[in-house]
Amino acid sequence: MATTYPRLALVLGVSLTASGCTGFAYVSQTYVAQVPQVVTIGCNEPYEIYDNRQKRRVLVVSNAVREVTGCDTGRLGEGRRPAETRATRFRTAARTYLDETVREDCKITGETVFSDLQAEFVYTCDAPIEPRGTKVPRLPGRHLQR
Repeated sequence: MATTYPRLALVLGVSLTASGCTGFAYVSQTYVAQVPQVVTIGCNEPYEIYDNRQKRRVLVVSNAVREVTGCDTGRLGEGRRPAETRATRFRTAARTYLDETVREDCKITGETVFSDLQAEFVYTCDAPIEPRGTKVPRLPGRHLQR
């Protein structure tokens, strides 16, 4: 867990360089203590997910190589540049993460794009918010290796 902070700082630093200071303080404050998990969509495209369950927000983080080279995301992505499918891919990653962490009933209600590498999704659920420290489902074998 100690290496989570340097990795998040690196991701945030790269994004800051690409997009200016927009949202940096907010992202740092909201997600720095979160342990990332990895969700895979499309043609084995991994996305890091930072989940702030108390605020019901997830930060989806891509990588620069994928956002330049792209990946076929099924029929939707055939022959299209990565920027054209980015919103759909990020939303699919957020939805997949919620489904795989046993929150199929949750709905994505908002979206904020911080950069080409980061987007935040707000979600609502019928279940009450878990108190801090509650043991929650994790994606088995899909977390980042440290």
